[in-house]
Amino acid sequence: MNMIDRLIDKNIKVRDIPGWGAYLKKEWETHFAGHLSDKEKQSIYLLDADGFGGYLWHLFSYKKKKCLEGEKAEVAFRDQRKHSCFIFFQDTEDALLLEDASGFDVIDLSSEVGRDIYVVDKQFRWTFVLTHETDWLGPYFSRR
Repeated sequence: MNMIDRLIDKNIKVRDIPGWGAYLKKEWETHFAGHLSDKEKQSIYLLDADGFGGYLWHLFSYKKKKCLEGEKAEVAFRDQRKHSCFIFFQDTEDALLLEDASGFDVIDLSSEVGRDIYVVDKQFRWTFVLTHETDWLGPYFSRR
């Protein structure tokens, strides 16, 4: 079952918001990596340079922001109250808006393994990130 069908089956309202990926990535960067200079962001490949790098989750893998990792991150995400949140992806400009998302859980993302997935509440107060480096790097959970 794909992610959207799984969410709908859980009575979570899912709205496709194509083209919002770039906006959400920039907002995520502002809220979670705003304490870094552009030079620091480039040094950890947070910003795309010559088609190489540009992974927002490097903020956590390079230890530039406090976060929970692995099972602790999953537990924190599971325990986090979720009303409305965004899901966006590293590799596309597509995004989703979830509303009434209290039942949203890590298992709902299982069909997206191998992709970099970012979940953030509408106010960018917390984020949960799954990386394409499954079982090696991540997942990560952090608060602003």
